This record gives sequence, C-alpha cells and structure tokens, in this order.
Amino acid sequence: MRLKFLVSNKVYSLRNRHLLALDLVTLPLAMVCAFAVRLNAGQLEPYLPLMAAGMLLSLVLKLLWFRLMGLYSHYWPLAGFNEALQIGFGVFSAELLLTGALVVVHPLVSGPALPRSIPFLDCFFTLLAFAGPRFGLRWFYQRRHASAPHAGLQRVLIAGAGAAGAMVARELLQNPSLGLYPIGFVDDDPNKQRLRIHGVEVLGRLEDIPQVVRAKAVRQVLIAIPSAPPEVIRHIVELCRIGQVEARILPGLSQIAAGRVEVQRFRKVELEDLLRREPIRTDITQVQALLRGKRVLVTGAGGSIGAELCRQIARCEPQALILLGHGENSIFHIHTELQRDFPRIPLYKVIADIRDRDRLAQVFARYAPEMVFHAAAHKHVPLMEENPEEAVTNNVSGTRNLLELAVQDGVTHLVMISTDKAVNPTSVMGATKRVAELLVQQAALQTGRCFVAVRFGNVLGSRGSVVPFFQEQIARGGPVTVTHPEITRFFMTIPEAVQLVLQAAALGKGGEIFVLDMGKPVRILDLARDLIRLAGLEEGRDIEIQFTGLRPGEKLYEELFLPGEIYHPTAHNKIFVCDGHPPAPESLEAHLAALLTAARKGESTLIPQLLQRLVPEYHPGRGEDA
Repeated sequence: MRLKFLVSNKVYSLRNRHLLALDLVTLPLAMVCAFAVRLNAGQLEPYLPLMAAGMLLSLVLKLLWFRLMGLYSHYWPLAGFNEALQIGFGVFSAELLLTGALVVVHPLVSGPALPRSIPFLDCFFTLLAFAGPRFGLRWFYQRRHASAPHAGLQRVLIAGAGAAGAMVARELLQNPSLGLYPIGFVDDDPNKQRLRIHGVEVLGRLEDIPQVVRAKAVRQVLIAIPSAPPEVIRHIVELCRIGQVEARILPGLSQIAAGRVEVQRFRKVELEDLLRREPIRTDITQVQALLRGKRVLVTGAGGSIGAELCRQIARCEPQALILLGHGENSIFHIHTELQRDFPRIPLYKVIADIRDRDRLAQVFARYAPEMVFHAAAHKHVPLMEENPEEAVTNNVSGTRNLLELAVQDGVTHLVMISTDKAVNPTSVMGATKRVAELLVQQAALQTGRCFVAVRFGNVLGSRGSVVPFFQEQIARGGPVTVTHPEITRFFMTIPEAVQLVLQAAALGKGGEIFVLDMGKPVRILDLARDLIRLAGLEEGRDIEIQFTGLRPGEKLYEELFLPGEIYHPTAHNKIFVCDGHPPAPESLEAHLAALLTAARKGESTLIPQLLQRLVPEYHPGRGEDA
C-alpha cells in the first residue's frame, strides 16, 4: 500500500519540465511510427533521409510551436475540455507547419517524395504522444482524490445540477483542502434524476432536501442556481430550515460567465437574494465619457448612497473626486477605502455643512467642481416630523446654497437624489424634498444647464432603513415591530440605485425628474418574515411580530408620480422621465424666504403651513389614507 502511494505520488508530482523531457523523445518517434505504419520494411530505406529530416524538424518546430501556444504552462492534473481543445488545435497547426517545412526541405535530401498519408499518421501519433501523458496525469489525480478518505470533511448537498452545480462539485472533489465533500445533488429536472455528474449522484428534487439532509447527514446546502428567481431561493431556504441545515448561495452569474466557480464565494443567503430582479445593464461607456477627466463633487459622501456614488464614479477615472460630508468618521472611512482601491485618483476630504453657504463657497473656490452629485439630506421621516426645522434648513436651504454656487461657478451637471416620498407627501421630509426638486428645476430653467433630480425608494441596507432595524431586533430575540400589516415600500440595492443615478446623469438635458423602475412594491410584513427565516428562526415559535401603527408622516404605500405628471421611457429601460410637472408657485421666492425664516427662528408649528404654500399636494398627517 505504501509503495502504491509513493508511485501515484511520483506520477502526480510530474511537472511541465518532466513532460518536456518526455516530448524530446516521443515527438521524433511519432514521425518514425508514421513511416513504419505507412511503409513495409523493404520500402523504408529510400525514405530514411526524409524521415531523418522529418524527425529533426518535428522536434524543433513542434516544441517551439507548443511553447508559443502556452502548452507548457498548464497544470495538467486539473486539465479539462479547454485544454483538450488547445492540444488538438496545437497539434493540427504544428503538423501543417511541419508538412510545409518538409515540402521545402525535400529537394535538399535524396529519395522519393513524401507520401500523402504521412502527415495524417504523424498528426495522430503526435496527438497520442503529447496528450496521453498529460491526461494520464489527470486520471491519476482524480483516481487518487476519489479514493481519498472523506473523514473530517463537511458533507454538503448541492442544490442545482446545472453548469454551476457541476463546476462546484468538480472543485470540491479536486480540492479536499476546502473541507467540503459533495454527497449529491438535488434538482427539479426529471431528466437528471439518478444520473451522476463528476461521479456525484442526483439524489432527488428540491422538495426532497429535508429527507436527503437527514438520510445523508448533510451539514450545508450550497445553492448553485444563479438564475433562480426569488421565490425559488425563498423556497429552498424554507426547506433548509425544515431540515435544520445551513443554506449558502453562489452570489451571481459573473463566475459562471468566466467559466469558473469559486467555492469560497458561497455566502449565507441574504435579503437581496429574496428580492433580486434581473441584473441591471448600464451603458457604462456613456457614463465613463461623462465623468472621465472631470472634477466631481459628491455631497453626503459618507452616507450609504453617497459612498457608493464615490466608488462608482472613481471607476470612471475622474480628474479629481471631492468627498464632502458633515460626519468626520464616515468621510474618513470612505476616503480610506477609495485611497486603497483607486490610488491614482486625487481625493479631497471636505468636512462641511451644506447649510453653511460661506463654507460651501470656500469649497467651490478651492476645488472648482465641474459636476455635482447631491446626496446630502435628512431622510428619516419620524425624526423630521419632530424636528421640521432641521429638515427645512438641510434639505431646502442646503440644496439652495449648493444650486446657487453651482450656477455661479459654472458647474455643468448637477444631480440631486430625491425620493418617492416627495410625491403627494404626507411628511415634512417628503415635502422638503419636493421643494428641493422645484429648486433644481428652476435653476435648470434659468441656466439651461443639465441640472436634474432622480427619484427612487428605499435602498436595502442603508443606514437607518428598515432592514438593519429588523436585523437588530431579531438579534436581540424580538419582537420585530411592523407599523401596519399592509404597509408596502419600493426597494432597490444600493449599487443598482447608484448605477441608475449615474445613467440618469448621462441622459439628462436639464430640468428633468427621472424616476427609477424599482419593480413591484414589497410588503414590509413579508420582508420581516423573510429576515426571520434567514436567521433560522420561526415566527410565532422563536420570535414574534408586533404591529405598532403608522408613525407621524408615514404613508401606507408610496407613489412615484404626481397628479398631472406623465412619464415616458428613456434610452434606458429602467429609467423614466416625467413631463407635466406642477409648476412652481409664482411667489416661490417669497414663500421660500418665509419658510427659511420660520426654520431659523424655530417656529416648528408654522413650517407645515408654509410648506403647503410651496407644495399644494402636501397633506400632513394623512399617511393612513394614502
């Protein structure tokens, strides 16, 4: 047994230099075999000079050609279909070169012409001599690992026996160091039942997960179905919960498109997996052309949206990126990250409050931004109901300051991040964001520049949003508090929202309000239940859900368009543009001055009335009827 192991280990440790030494012998022999098969012993003598020339040319040309093709840089124990194709092409093309060389050399040597079958025979024997040892190594490798003991490895079940699942099984079998051993697949395709893929059997359908888990002592289920819709992922997670086993998921299609799957990239199933939609395809070339070589200012750069804006803008190679925010810690963190990931881009950290016009003027004078992305805002609805002065001074006065300086200093593009709560607002926060939209449209109308606003709903995982709040409640053991059983919201992931914001900036001409297609609204109660399941808990047994009633300013459901607004598709199928906006009041400046004065004086009871003069569709306290 020890001898057998040593022999297989020696074979397994063969490297390309050993294979090269073998080729020095076998490649000329392929030519000898070709002549020997084609000619009888008595016919061979006249061809000896040509055969000798063929052996020499074969050795030189084939070795050089294989080297140029990279055939001496593969790790052959893990060779697959692509390597086999490369060998086939390499041998065939080398044979063409060799045949051409022999035709040229023939007049220089004595003897009859080259028989036409020799190149075909030499090609066959070369393929045998070159591919045989290499795929022999692969066979030894697989045999050795197939017979290796699986004790100590965690037994896993792969959900999905398609291309992704097959790649996962193969990687696990070839890399025991990963600590995982695939005991089988489950897949709903009836044609795959009881078949074997890389020696691993399809043990049943997805519905059979609990039974297979118990029968096979499975410790993890790896979900390898990148195209699965959210309801399928949700169903698998529920089956894993019933089977009391952990579910992990392959994040997406990028690895499959590259022809590889990294098992280390499997992670726990997250809420985004249960709400995911078709991947958004952005015309990155148009966005890059807009941002490349520009000085770009991002306000609120330390927030969830602002930080992701900075990341995606940095990928477009701006001339400089100015990170402006009020919180020093958040600006420090995003600056550190960007400095690490984009060391060549000049980054400037600016701690400033957009309500301070003089400080903003200093920033514009020093850095001369050409484009502005305005993400700084107060967004928490109940908090702003209690502190309306802050909502007005930040969301309205801050935006006004920014617009005035952008107009004064020649900024060509400004994009303001708005919200669906600005549509028929019932909250101070929503009303102030609608006023900010009016200011952006007014500045665009006066200057003819590309100043636009982009509306979207909630972003998953943003600070202060419902998802982190629920996760914190679940971690404490509950209860999970939901305001109303029928309350719904639109959701997007932060990266996809920012992709569309940048795309809207490239589409804008000036004065538009862009609305992002966020799919169907999600019931918050369903979201809470999903998060409870993902935590491996059961509602009613492990954790309770309590209904607390709508909070001040909160709507039962959100809207995307104001009455009278007509939306049209744009060049991007996930972005709409609104026409027919309700006009700004003729006395906008007078009402605005009164609103800002009331906010500065702390006259909180007067603010809702003044907001209604600016935003007639604002109805404070009517959230339950919305």
